[in-house]
Amino acid sequence: MSKDALRIGTMISASGGAAAARIGQIADMGFESFEPFFWQTTNGQDVAELGKRCRDAIGDRDITMSTLGMFGNPLEEQPLDLDTLQGWKDCIDNAHHFGATCVAGFTGRLRGRPLPESLPRYREIWSELGKRAADKGVKIAFENCAMDGNWQTGDWNIAHNPDAWELIFNETPEDNFGLEWEPCHQMVYLIDPLPQIRKWGPKIFHVHGKDATIRWDVIREHGIFGKLPHVFMRTPGFGDTNWTDVVTELRLAGYTGSIDIEGWHDPVYRDALEMTGQLHALEHLKTARGGRFVDESSAYEGGDPSLLRESA
Repeated sequence: MSKDALRIGTMISASGGAAAARIGQIADMGFESFEPFFWQTTNGQDVAELGKRCRDAIGDRDITMSTLGMFGNPLEEQPLDLDTLQGWKDCIDNAHHFGATCVAGFTGRLRGRPLPESLPRYREIWSELGKRAADKGVKIAFENCAMDGNWQTGDWNIAHNPDAWELIFNETPEDNFGLEWEPCHQMVYLIDPLPQIRKWGPKIFHVHGKDATIRWDVIREHGIFGKLPHVFMRTPGFGDTNWTDVVTELRLAGYTGSIDIEGWHDPVYRDALEMTGQLHALEHLKTARGGRFVDESSAYEGGDPSLLRESA
């Protein structure tokens, strides 16, 4: 399977207005895709113009932007929440200017309330956004991050648990609703991520490259609610995930999108070591993908794969 079947890239913050410049700085480092993302608000940016500038920064390089990110709480009605809701609309309407076919982020949540109580508001907001997206050929993907919430309470997102996925996809059963999935957020809650791919593969529209290290010695001595952290979020290549297995299951499930690295969480490879960690993750994930792509037909003398059959 070619690189186009599963690209390895990274996330690019678009909130500060420097997304295109940042892409230009790192576009030659080997990344094959970028996910520009906003945090709560677009800050009044012209999203269509931003898309054009990002594509100009990529130029003729073989780099894609299949997914935009809009992270905030569009279910509540504080000023930043309303900015997030408008940001979703702007990203959906202008995804094509990036060449993107997916917009990803949090579902939102009624703050401080048990998860099921958010479902009526979820249905109200996302039914409309889902139709808006479908009319433009755009998919919506919810990240599986709890943002320190749980079933009983939280501030940002209800799409962090497979039981919740059953609920939300029952409310919005349309085919353009799915997941922005990563193993890290499931491992944080001691959920085995691999069986999820087998079950939910058709709903995985985008993948984040983020890992976790579970500190089993801490769990055995202090539990998961003690003073010591029982898990660290990690850059891929430094955590517990077997990414070869993840890629295998994704490919068996038919996934053909990108894995975009989500940095800025690793307790070691951060700050001055951030890009060191990300470039390590880039190569680690490319290796997990199978290394360098070799066209089968070019591997034989004269480009004739039938030579293999004759020698077998």
